[in-house]
Amino acid sequence: MKTKISIACQGGGSHAAFTAGVFQVLFENDIQDKFEIVSLSGTSGGALGASLVWYAMKKGENPVETRLMDFWRENTAQTYQEKLFNDFSIKALELTSRGLLPQFNVSPASPVAQWWTAFATLGLRPNFTNFRELLEAHIDFEEIATWGVQTEPPILLLGASNILTGKLWLFNSSREPIQIEHILASCAIPNLFPAVEIGKDAYWDGIFSDNPPIMKLIDPKVMGIANIPQEIWVIKLNPTRRDSIPVEPNDILDRRNELEGNISLFQGLQAIEKTNDLLLRGAFKEDYLEELGIREPIKIPRSFIEKPDKPYYIPFIEMSSDIQKSLNYESKLDRSPGRIQQLIADGRKQGKAFLDARLQAISAT
Repeated sequence: MKTKISIACQGGGSHAAFTAGVFQVLFENDIQDKFEIVSLSGTSGGALGASLVWYAMKKGENPVETRLMDFWRENTAQTYQEKLFNDFSIKALELTSRGLLPQFNVSPASPVAQWWTAFATLGLRPNFTNFRELLEAHIDFEEIATWGVQTEPPILLLGASNILTGKLWLFNSSREPIQIEHILASCAIPNLFPAVEIGKDAYWDGIFSDNPPIMKLIDPKVMGIANIPQEIWVIKLNPTRRDSIPVEPNDILDRRNELEGNISLFQGLQAIEKTNDLLLRGAFKEDYLEELGIREPIKIPRSFIEKPDKPYYIPFIEMSSDIQKSLNYESKLDRSPGRIQQLIADGRKQGKAFLDARLQAISAT
């Protein structure tokens, strides 16, 4: 029997190019022959990667990773004008964060903001400046609508935040067909994109809810008993530790964003840790465990490296230390070829190291 796994993808804007590199190397090394991917979850940029991989798997495409890599190729600045626009935007944001340029707060839904965006992006490729058009070029949402609900693995979960009710929200492919609005909602950073309206509700970025969705991956009422994983692999974009105390305004903004991005992830992992510990202590009856579809602790990453070791810990799939230190809040919007290629290459490197370690650990047991 193949080990059942869920792959959860953290959000982080353009840093999610790292996730693309991870997926690329996993599928190049025939991950499906060694593991059964029962679910994929993601938030913001992680929702994007999870959705493209899910769609390719549902269509039976081979190689699975081609669609995801094509997306990032098109999402990267290509022409001279696009590179100039990208570099100018990132530099202006950095100077504003440092307090060297004034900040003007304008609603992204306002006509002024929309007019300025249209003017500033004049002459650039539509798919470079229009996220909806870019998504539609790589995912056929009309085709997905004809599939109906998808109860067979992999299940796709996308995290978002319901602005009006204040509830954390999940779009679940086993409950409803995935729509383009679901991905847009998960990626709707409030100061960059207007709220995404679906029916009578409105949504913002999933960073305010689950980043990425974790706890629901082990809920049989959400996933179905047959889709409960034995391991949860987390592709993590936000660094946990920092070497120094942030003092400058831009460093404070950067660290605050990292901490916000990790809060829900650590809370979800700690909840599973508690469930695992109770299970190991015999707190649940056998019939209840059968009902949950859980027969042994679910292997998960360790939230903090200094925590005592436990038999169910596995590593995160995360960036190398040097790459993490070179990134900041503004680089989450950077689509320069050098930055995207650097992140993809590191994703390949870290993904391969993780996969080799998992296969070695499984063969040793």
